[in-house]
Amino acid sequence: MVNVSIADRRITWRPAGLVFVAAAVLAIAACGGGSGSPDEGGTDIPSESLAGTVAAPQFPGGQTWFNVSQPLTVADLRGKVVVLDFWTLGCINCQHIVPDLKQLEEEFGDALVVIGVHSGKYDREHDDDSIREAVLRLGLPHPVVNDPDFAIWNLYGATAWPTVAVIDPAGNVVGLRPGEGVYPALQPVVAALIDEFSGRIDLTPIPLDLEAEPIATAFLSHPGAVLVDDDGGRLFIADSGNNRILIAGLDGRLESAIGSGQEGLRDGFADEAQFNQPHGLELSADGATLYVADTRNHALRAVDLASGAVTTLAGDGTRAENYPPEGSPAKDSALASPWGLLLVADTLYMGMAGTHQIWTTDLAAGTIAVFAGSGREGIADGPRLEATLAQPSGLATDGSHLFWVDPESSGVRKLPLDGSGAVQTLVGTGLFDFGDADGERGIALLEHPQGITYTGGLLYVADTYNHKIRTVHPETGTVDTFAGSGASSLTDGFGAGASFAEPGGIAAAGGLLYTADTNNHAVRVLKLTTGEVSTLALTNLGVAVNTAQGRTIKVSLPAQEISPDADTIELRLSAPEGYHLNDLIESRLMLGTSNADAFSPSEANVSFQVSDPAVELHVAAAAAAGQAILTATGEVYYCREGEEAVCLIDRVDLALPITVAPGGAAVAAIQYELPQ
Repeated sequence: MVNVSIADRRITWRPAGLVFVAAAVLAIAACGGGSGSPDEGGTDIPSESLAGTVAAPQFPGGQTWFNVSQPLTVADLRGKVVVLDFWTLGCINCQHIVPDLKQLEEEFGDALVVIGVHSGKYDREHDDDSIREAVLRLGLPHPVVNDPDFAIWNLYGATAWPTVAVIDPAGNVVGLRPGEGVYPALQPVVAALIDEFSGRIDLTPIPLDLEAEPIATAFLSHPGAVLVDDDGGRLFIADSGNNRILIAGLDGRLESAIGSGQEGLRDGFADEAQFNQPHGLELSADGATLYVADTRNHALRAVDLASGAVTTLAGDGTRAENYPPEGSPAKDSALASPWGLLLVADTLYMGMAGTHQIWTTDLAAGTIAVFAGSGREGIADGPRLEATLAQPSGLATDGSHLFWVDPESSGVRKLPLDGSGAVQTLVGTGLFDFGDADGERGIALLEHPQGITYTGGLLYVADTYNHKIRTVHPETGTVDTFAGSGASSLTDGFGAGASFAEPGGIAAAGGLLYTADTNNHAVRVLKLTTGEVSTLALTNLGVAVNTAQGRTIKVSLPAQEISPDADTIELRLSAPEGYHLNDLIESRLMLGTSNADAFSPSEANVSFQVSDPAVELHVAAAAAAGQAILTATGEVYYCREGEEAVCLIDRVDLALPITVAPGGAAVAAIQYELPQ
């Protein structure tokens, strides 16, 4: 949890004193004090009314809303229990409560409305596009409003990320509660309010218009990390949004996919194992085992690369509530959002973002321990177990020191691998000090970096929110920009002429840098000698098609009248300007009809594999008087010109209403242009 002071926030503070009085009621309800028996969440429910007495402040106008077609008002929410979730997209503690909020939504249905109030800590987190990507990445199913000026935050008196506020069905504030543990705290409060206001609960669903990926989705989805096996010629990609690990050659030719693509925590072989937004990757010395930081599952997984079998080494899917004593059995230990991984001999270092620490696993002994960090969030140097860290993510080493990035302090830190000495800060000065500046220690600024690697005497950092790759001198802390214009886009080129979109994990091998360009849904390759940036072209996509997630778009085409003598279906698919069809994988469509007596294709399946801007297929058909709907469903693959790595998938369900009557056309024509 990040606490905020007025000075830190640099905003005008308008206290809502009466709201804080109401907050005490919620505190009683959430923390006990009543005479009843504890419910499943272990919370006593007071017998007195929980209804608020202070009217909920109205949402100011002029803000961007997500997942709804129009802004909501407090009046729209009358008759429902409302939970406001004040969050910021880079905060790991905010991410931890997402499952709690989803559990509440599933349990209480339309009697409850959760609204995410995004009051962003970082400048980049005020951008609508960044918030939209976070809504997609986290799978948020409820309305979200961008609160860049902290207007709603101030009206409700929030002081920390995350904070939840509860509004009763009469439109009055019940109270506020900062921190995690949201489900056990709020479940009895929501249940009691619904019971108290029974007869006045409005079960009409809030009209949602959920954000979605573009109609055509990139083959990768928010990749979080990459790992290069130079000796074995392999590239491992944590395809986080697709809940899988991809294995490719260094030329981008895919070899296999690990994980079914379904979100979950399940061991098994490659096609049945499940992950939940994996990030950090590390390889055993013999190249036989891949270690995976399964971040949203709070677990450490191992992949036998010979068989593809996945096993869980630590974590059970729940967030750790306690720090493990040294020597604790790893298999019995809970984790908290493990992020970066680094293997040195038999010791696997883990950036435990959720507890603001670095933990280690002794793979030979099967034990786990805290290596650095007191557990408090901050940027104070000192002895390794007393220093404060801030959501450590990517890890790296020069052979003698452990280096890591602390996104929440926009920092780069170091500590001897043997644990001697003290934690030292190379870049960063405070939890609210961030920006975009090269220079010496104390002057240079980063913004929420998430990846780091060491090569050639320098640290290379994925400066995520600045959309850049920076170098950091491991002794002096001097920062320089290596590549990236600072604009959020996908452009190949040299140095500052190239652009990224929130690059995450980064790895070095063979004179090259590889980075997971998260919001571009791509892997980028940088030449260390020239600074040239290119987009890796992924090929042989067919080996992983079945594990890619996405949505199917239903398209109703204008109705056509055809002749009873018509005997052909003309199917024309074209790529938009600047794109071409992908000849590296076979596109397939299945043809069907709602009334075979009126119109019927002679073939159920058609396919093509071309690199042209368009393809035209002809299929024989039989027609007779009547009406039918001709359908074409399947997957079409295409790529952007000059940046072939951004390969897109359009999952389509085309429907063509047909009336067969004399005087109609000689062919049934399906024409469809793929979206950009």
